[in-house]
Amino acid sequence: MSQFRLARLCLMLAAVGLSTSAVMTSAHAQQKTDAPAPAAVPADTVRPELFKLLDPAAIKPLMDAKNYTEVQSRITQAEAVQNRTPYEDYVVNRMKISLASATNNNAMLLPALEAVVNSNRLKGEEQANFIQAIGNTHYNAKDWAKATEWFKRYQKESSTPEKVRPALARSYYFAGDYAAAKNELAPMIADMEKTGKAPTEEDLRLLASASNKIKDDAGYLAGLEKLVIHYPSDDFWTDLLNRGVARQKGFDAQTNMVNVYRLEFAAVKQMAPEEYVDLAELSLRDGFPTEAKKVMDAGYAAGVLGKGSNAKSHGALRDRANKGAADDAKNIASGEASAAKAKTGAGLVNLGWAYATMDQGDKGVGFIQQGIAKGGLKNPEEAKLRLGMAQARAGKTADAVKTFESVKGGGGAGDLAKYWIVLLNQKQGGAARTAAQ
Repeated sequence: MSQFRLARLCLMLAAVGLSTSAVMTSAHAQQKTDAPAPAAVPADTVRPELFKLLDPAAIKPLMDAKNYTEVQSRITQAEAVQNRTPYEDYVVNRMKISLASATNNNAMLLPALEAVVNSNRLKGEEQANFIQAIGNTHYNAKDWAKATEWFKRYQKESSTPEKVRPALARSYYFAGDYAAAKNELAPMIADMEKTGKAPTEEDLRLLASASNKIKDDAGYLAGLEKLVIHYPSDDFWTDLLNRGVARQKGFDAQTNMVNVYRLEFAAVKQMAPEEYVDLAELSLRDGFPTEAKKVMDAGYAAGVLGKGSNAKSHGALRDRANKGAADDAKNIASGEASAAKAKTGAGLVNLGWAYATMDQGDKGVGFIQQGIAKGGLKNPEEAKLRLGMAQARAGKTADAVKTFESVKGGGGAGDLAKYWIVLLNQKQGGAARTAAQ
């Protein structure tokens, strides 16, 4: 899933910390003394025989010229020197880190890094950076358990524990500890959003996937919603409407399946062939042939209808929709008076939606509003959904958002309204409202 890879820390030769004058002074003093026993080597100096091998002024041009064979030879000779002091070991390991980093030699790099970290010579963030380098190296080697161990140590010892959270979360995930991965990702993503930063698509995919692996449906849906908000795609939208609406407990398919398809039709570039067909058939069922015609036209234009074994049935459905749309265009006005005289507002709501599908948005909005005001509706929340959709079609985006915000009903209406707000904000180029998160 992930192409996430971690860079090694840049470990410069100059950071070895040798002091030429101090070492040479110590060496000369030792050579001139007449004492029978050799003087003790100061704690933070390097003996001349080692310094000759590891002198940074000699090593740097070798590294610049990529003469790694000679550098390795010098390190090997230095390691052969007996009775090295802890500081001399530290210097040798720093040199090994530089060579191993340049040659991608993890077998050399990891022990040297650990030795330097455990030398107690590094302080503060430098120590933390080396710990991070060890974690990164294990991560790139796909040793997830070791990577996790060192990233957790980094978090304990560093003043910036958040730096390794993405890598730690991935280490958990690839090790199969999906619950730990989710627990690391969720607050990390929340913290990013609090600062106004969009989480990466990969982080959100990992959150959704980790939640799905542990059968956390709410966590999966939360990740999917954020993917739709920040990185909308046909696949994300389709999955969201399926999981976040149609598969929710209490969903009223008889009333709102058509509204699921209506939102999908508005949100995606291309639906599946059967979805175009289902939406067209449901629109015809409910008495909106112009909507059905537009849906079938879109399916044919997308090149997914009128082909294969279903070509004949697609053609028949399209013919029905075309005929109904033509009849509706001629006769719709004659229904206004009867709708106005009806005891309930249902006829006015239906009339208004029919006008909205005919691209007469303002007229449609007016009739739906009259129907809602008249009352007696079997499902007033669904009527408000249609009002919001009609307002959106009429270009009244702010009014549509307010209408959708007022939809609180069950059966899927409230969820659909929430996702309509997401879509309208996307079309405006704005961020989705908090209520949709």
